[in-house]
Amino acid sequence: MRREVFFALQAAFLLLIVLSLYLGHDQLSQISPSFLKPNHWIHVNGTQASVSAIASPTTTTNATTTVANPTATTPADNVPIPTVLSAANRTAYVAAIMNPDEKNLPRLECPTFNPSRYEYLAVQDDEGEADVSGIQYFFALDLRECLHLLPRLIGSIVEAIRFLGPQSCALSIIEGNSHDGTAEVLAALRPELDALTTTYYFKSSDINPKQGDRITKLAELRNLALQPMLDPNNSKLYPAEANTTVIFLNDVAACTDDILELVHQRRFLGADMTCAMDWTYAGQDPTFYDVWIARTLAGGDSFFDIPADGNWNSAWNIFWNEPTARERYLAHQPFQVFSCWNGATAFTAKPFLEKKVTFRAPRKGECMQGEPQLLCKDFWWHGYGKIAVVPTVNLEYSDEKGKKIKEAKGFTSHLVGAEGHRDDAIQWQASPPEKVKCMPDYAHQFFEEWNKTQPGV
Repeated sequence: MRREVFFALQAAFLLLIVLSLYLGHDQLSQISPSFLKPNHWIHVNGTQASVSAIASPTTTTNATTTVANPTATTPADNVPIPTVLSAANRTAYVAAIMNPDEKNLPRLECPTFNPSRYEYLAVQDDEGEADVSGIQYFFALDLRECLHLLPRLIGSIVEAIRFLGPQSCALSIIEGNSHDGTAEVLAALRPELDALTTTYYFKSSDINPKQGDRITKLAELRNLALQPMLDPNNSKLYPAEANTTVIFLNDVAACTDDILELVHQRRFLGADMTCAMDWTYAGQDPTFYDVWIARTLAGGDSFFDIPADGNWNSAWNIFWNEPTARERYLAHQPFQVFSCWNGATAFTAKPFLEKKVTFRAPRKGECMQGEPQLLCKDFWWHGYGKIAVVPTVNLEYSDEKGKKIKEAKGFTSHLVGAEGHRDDAIQWQASPPEKVKCMPDYAHQFFEEWNKTQPGV
């Protein structure tokens, strides 16, 4: 009897850990309406910032304003941002983000990567000018309470933007309910990104996933991050024929080469989507984190087995029932999956621009699942099923544990630069698995048709 009670308590404890992690990393809580009007975008490019609002009877669209000397406490609509940081601290964070050699603030230390592997991705000529029209790389993030991660996370994005070509990149950030100074620092980046001549969209939202349908709210937040790309007024910046790559990151400790490797593998493999591997420390050893979202290709199963009692005793036995994925994972080669997200992903914008795909919640009668898995399901439905995990990119959600993961799994640069390593193509499977595991909770797991509730089915 004692043994049964012990294992029941252990399962409940692990479930609480996983739920708290998911809520913490993917959720923005409510923010005061007085903080920043939720319908206003701040778009920085060159010396002008356009504030375009979602149309409503009281809203004027396409308004513009000049922001010659914007500050963290004076957004374009003149709604004050609460001051948490001193001016010196705010300046220090901005300096750390914009300068990869800045050492005044702690961050995950990343090795120097080999630029020759990625230089073909750069959208610029020999003089550093963009040689194609439109935005080729669209960085999107939903962030909350992650001030101390900003030097590493946003710093890596800025370094990637510089490498890829600032005029061909856009950065879109949705922030909410941050009381640690995250919003101040993100707002204070405007003049720096202005000088970099990249395109910056920044918005704070009062959408609260803790109230109402959580998946619906999370989908809304992700769609807000992509909204500038989908705005018809910006169609010249995001033409479908440009095949814009969206790089969507969670609040992870990512190095610049982690980002570039996802983009490279999407291009090299001809993939529609590439995902990292993300990890957490539910115990002493690292455990694959995004198990609720990720599904394998052959069987549509989770990456490791979780029995009905919720224990994670088999977390070490990853891809236990899919030999091809397991073999390629151990060889540090990308492998095709049905769905993934895993902390960071790079995907084509075409399904959004041409097929009007969006992040969404489950339909009536559809399995209760996360918005990233539903996105992959819709990708498959529209013929964008070349979805792959890149196991050389391993991420965690803090600088400290990110260092531990890199030490345990390897830095991307070290793995792809190892003697004998080569890029290996994927023999893409055109059809998804007939059935995919539905796991609304651990006690209720079953397989259902992958395309259940899809239009016309």
